[in-house]
This record gives sequence, structure tokens and C-alpha cells, in this order.
Amino acid sequence: MKKQKSLSILAATVALGTLLAGCGGGGDQSSAPQSNGGGGSTSGGGAGEKLVIAVVGPLSGQYSDYGSTAKAGAEYALKEKQEAFKALGFDVQISAQDDQADPKQGVAVAQMLISNPDVVGVIGHATTGASITAAAQYDQEKLVMVSPSATGSDLTEQGKKIVHRICARDDQQGSKAAVYAKNQLGVKSAFIMHDKAAYGQGLAEEVKKQFEADGVQIVGFEGVTAGEKDYSAVINQIVSKNPDMIYFGGYYSDAGIIVKQAREKGFKGIFMGGDGYDSADLVKIAGVENANNVVFTSTVGDVGATEEGKKWIEDFEKATGNKVGIFTSFGYDSMGVMLNGLEEAIKANGGKKPTREQVLEAVHKTKDYKGKFVNVTFNEKGDNEFASVYVYKYEDGKKVYLGEAK
Repeated sequence: MKKQKSLSILAATVALGTLLAGCGGGGDQSSAPQSNGGGGSTSGGGAGEKLVIAVVGPLSGQYSDYGSTAKAGAEYALKEKQEAFKALGFDVQISAQDDQADPKQGVAVAQMLISNPDVVGVIGHATTGASITAAAQYDQEKLVMVSPSATGSDLTEQGKKIVHRICARDDQQGSKAAVYAKNQLGVKSAFIMHDKAAYGQGLAEEVKKQFEADGVQIVGFEGVTAGEKDYSAVINQIVSKNPDMIYFGGYYSDAGIIVKQAREKGFKGIFMGGDGYDSADLVKIAGVENANNVVFTSTVGDVGATEEGKKWIEDFEKATGNKVGIFTSFGYDSMGVMLNGLEEAIKANGGKKPTREQVLEAVHKTKDYKGKFVNVTFNEKGDNEFASVYVYKYEDGKKVYLGEAK
């Protein structure tokens, strides 16, 4: 690692610290990143030359579901392949790191990982804000990243070859949400809100753009401050205009409060948002009855929709003791993509340990990879050509799958 260069990059990337995540949160936490001895193993051991794949996301704080579920899926995928890599002469291990969904922590974690020569790839980051700042670091050292869940459109628009994701972008999620709302939910008027953050505002602006193109009346477009406890000022505006739908771009913690307060003031229409709503805590905050008719999009489909998926869930839970969560499946497939690229790089290097750049080249060339839950072909920007958007709703306190957004 070139220390002088990384320090100058740090100064530049800290300026991005207000960027929040998408799909996942932001936050102002500032504790040190979780470290396993500077890239140590949470999975692995045995004979062979060591290779480390980092898994990075929020493992603590209010957005820890995003990072911890992706980590669990990634670990499970690696365990299935470790023996095959040992046969090639390599002990592939995981280094799990906590960036707390904080862009500043994303930089700190990235610099620590870069300094460990055994690290050849990164699964993550889980959230957009941390992904963008970390990518500036990884790009200097050709360290490839594959995110299971960072949806912000800007992430892959900055021309960094190291950046990849298997999930859909926010411009896809927002536009498809708007089309679904008009065509499937019959929405003719909407009040659009957002939390002024990269993820939430980005989604809201895409919804607004699509509604305008499709002739849906927008009766208001407002930004609110995340973390507030009283949204009555904007809710009073909404209730007076009586739209068919409230679209809020943001996260479950704020959405739950907004839903509860709007219902208490008499709003009976539809609520809609993005994958930041995918948490049972939204129902707890809003109340079971209030959460009925809350619809949200997600970049992850229903894992248990097929018999094969149900069997995978059963096997995963038996093997790990964990429940399948929001990004378990995409953490699993992201690791699958990384391991496929790593194996190709080893073979191309004559069976010897590949360089970071060789692993990057192999991952970047991923084409028609058959994941368990999503197929993957990366375009030149690092976006997945097979990524889709799905729709869910809350009904009697439970998450119900409605299908693919079209």
C-alpha cells in the first residue's frame, strides 16, 4: 500500500461522509472497525497457501441486519468450496469487517484490508455510502469488490473497474416501483417524501421522474430529517391533499414512525418504499394494523418460492444455526461469483497464487454465472445484466411476496 497516496485519498473521501447507504443505512458511528487480526479468519484453517476474502458491511448498529445476513450467506458459500480450493493448494479464509454503514468507517476498513497482502477480494460493502468511499481506496490497489446489496446508481457510474454488484440499481428499483404502483395498485396521485440521504432521495427522485412520465399526479415532494420523532408537519400536508399513495424513500426506522403517525391522522391509502423497508421492526414501530397496505420493492426475490429454495433454507439453517435474512441469499451468490473468479485466476496463473489484478480481471469477465438465486453477467460498469426488482407487502404483521415488478 502506498501510504502517501492513501492519505490524500482519505482526505478526499471523507468529504463524501454524508453519503448514506442504499440499500442500507448511514450513520455517524465512529468506533474502530471490527478486525480479525488485520484480515484474520472467521472461516478456514488447514494446509495450503492462504488467500483471504473480506466480507464488509454493518455488523453493529441499527442497520446490522444488512451486513450480518450477507456475511452469513457468504460464509456458507465459502464452506462449501473450501475443500476444492485446498485441492488446488490454497486455504481460502474470510475476514469479516464492520463498517457500521458509515462512509468514514468504510475508508478505514478498506485501508486496513489493502495493507494485508493476503486479501484478494471483497464481498461488500453492503451499503452505498460506504461502498463509494471504500471503492476509491480499493481502486488504487486493484482490489476487486462484489456487493450483494449496494443499490445506489452512482456507485457504478464513477468508472472504477474494481466495483461490481449483483443486485439492481436504484434507478431500476425506483422506476419499476412507480410503474407497479400505477399499473398494479391503481395509483393516480402520490405525495413523495425522502430522508435527504443518497439512498432515500435517489429512490424518491426516480419514482417522481417515472410518475411524471406516466401521468400520475404528484401532490407534494418533501425531504424530512431522518431520526425525527414527530413528522406531523408534513403529514398534515399529506392528509389535507388526500393522495392515493405516500412514497417515502428511506429506512424502516423512519418509515415505521411516518406510517404510524399518518394512520393516526386518518390516512387510509397506500404506503410504498424501497428495500430499506425490509425489516420486521417496521411493523413493530408502526403497529401491525397500521402496517397493512405498506408495499415495498426489493432487489432480492423470495428465496422460499421454489422447492429448491426451501431445501436450501432448511440446509442453511441446519448447518449454521442462523435464520435466512434479507441479504443471506445475495451474500451467498456474491461469494460464489468471487470464488468462481478466484478459481479462474488461479488456473490462468498456472496454479500459483494470483495477483489482485488477476482476480479483478477474472471477476470482471464474469458471464452467465449460474447463481443459486440470481444469474450474473457483469457489464463494463460492473452492474449485473440479470438483476431484477421484486415487490412485497406487509399483511397482518407478515411479509408477503407479490412477485417481480414489471
